[in-house]
Amino acid sequence: MKRIMLVSALIAGLVIAAACDDGSNGDATATPAESPAPSATNVTTTSFFEEQPTYDPELRLTTEEIVRKLRPSVVQVQTEGASTNVFGQIVPSEGLGTGVIISEEGYIITNDHVIRVGAEIADTITVTLSDARTAQAEVVGADPATDLAVVQIDLDDLTPAEIGDVASLPVGAEVVAMGFALGLEGDPTVTRGVVSAKGRTIQEQNISINNAIQTDAGINPGNSGGPLVDSQGRVVGINTAIISGAENIGFSISIDLAEPIIEELVANGQIERGYLGVNFTDISASQSEDFGLPAPIGVGVTNVQPGSPADDAGLQANDIITEMAGEEIGNSGDLVEVLRQYEEGDEVDVTYYRDGVEQETVVTLGARPDSSL
Repeated sequence: MKRIMLVSALIAGLVIAAACDDGSNGDATATPAESPAPSATNVTTTSFFEEQPTYDPELRLTTEEIVRKLRPSVVQVQTEGASTNVFGQIVPSEGLGTGVIISEEGYIITNDHVIRVGAEIADTITVTLSDARTAQAEVVGADPATDLAVVQIDLDDLTPAEIGDVASLPVGAEVVAMGFALGLEGDPTVTRGVVSAKGRTIQEQNISINNAIQTDAGINPGNSGGPLVDSQGRVVGINTAIISGAENIGFSISIDLAEPIIEELVANGQIERGYLGVNFTDISASQSEDFGLPAPIGVGVTNVQPGSPADDAGLQANDIITEMAGEEIGNSGDLVEVLRQYEEGDEVDVTYYRDGVEQETVVTLGARPDSSL
């Protein structure tokens, strides 16, 4: 099990750590007629992301040009709050991360873990712009499952970042990361590297992120929520994690995955996922052989909540879910994404393996409590 660390620099004694298995995405298949379409209430009309031109290696900016273009859009995000230690004492805490302005109305993308002190939203979130102006930010919405959040400030003359196209961005393409690494005073740290891989999976506890971009551009504590940009200075990822003990392995949430999450957070304040009622783990290639699976895919059920939709449908611990609503479940990120498309009351077909035998059931999804699946 690789050790991964979410990269928000924490100034006052709070350490955030997580664990990760790299994985690959399952290919989606057609939704069968008996499965309902995603609920219309989950479709939003807010859009900050116009269709972007595809990546063009000939239109390359120098690093200096990228920094000049991007700097007005990159902000420092500082948090203040309090947590309780093991003795029940209140401990003041401060944190520091990075954000990216995406609209003239003051909407800013960052990581969910940047705006939290412990498990709670910080009491105070202060945003500092490139021109040294500061503002108190309000949390518009946060999604712990994908480690994304949107905050808003009330200031004029803001410069939104341009958004890039990840689908056309090849492995090996040059990228630049920008963020307030280690909380160093002054301007953000700028590092340059390449896209080392695409389609990675970050999974730890309630965080499950598919299609992550792996890069060797230097990402350090404090970079969380900051942009990874292509050679034209357009945002292709939100920097979020590094593998502890490794060299030059960092991860950014693909802007392609982030876009629908951000739009729904702005429109609704939260992500309304259908509730299944299970604890889960990704299945490795060796485990898939042990369970008699036809391919190294699936999400293992480690626990079923009593009285949950999964319990009512007959799912049990040690079942391996391989398909839901007609979509292949290659890993936990696939499961999270499918559940995002459905809500309470929707019925979805679930294919799973139990003792090496493929079975099917229909789950009537419930309302999601907190960040549970």
